[in-house]
Amino acid sequence: MNGEGAAIATDKSKIGNQTERLSRVEKLIRTVSEQMERTRIADYALLLNKPWRLLWLNLISGVSRGIGIALGFTFFAATIIYVLQVLGALNLPIIGDYIADIVRIVQRQLELTTY
Repeated sequence: MNGEGAAIATDKSKIGNQTERLSRVEKLIRTVSEQMERTRIADYALLLNKPWRLLWLNLISGVSRGIGIALGFTFFAATIIYVLQVLGALNLPIIGDYIADIVRIVQRQLELTTY
């Protein structure tokens, strides 16, 4: 009876170890699964299987970036020209002449129609 009890205890400890290992493996698999969901690998794989959709999305993103850059540069340039005009109106020695020349050149360029 003593031998049977030891065998049963050994079997129970093996089962307990296997259950513990399986729970650790399950946790690791869930962690990897959650990380893959966060990186959206499935969406990326689907996108690679549809090359026309990939081209369309890249075209739209390129056009929107181009428009954004053009608008941003226009705003920035207009702000700089306005600041230069204000500084030119202050009649600062030396600097005021250079600023006035730059403003005149820009205004002359804007008045020209090259198309």
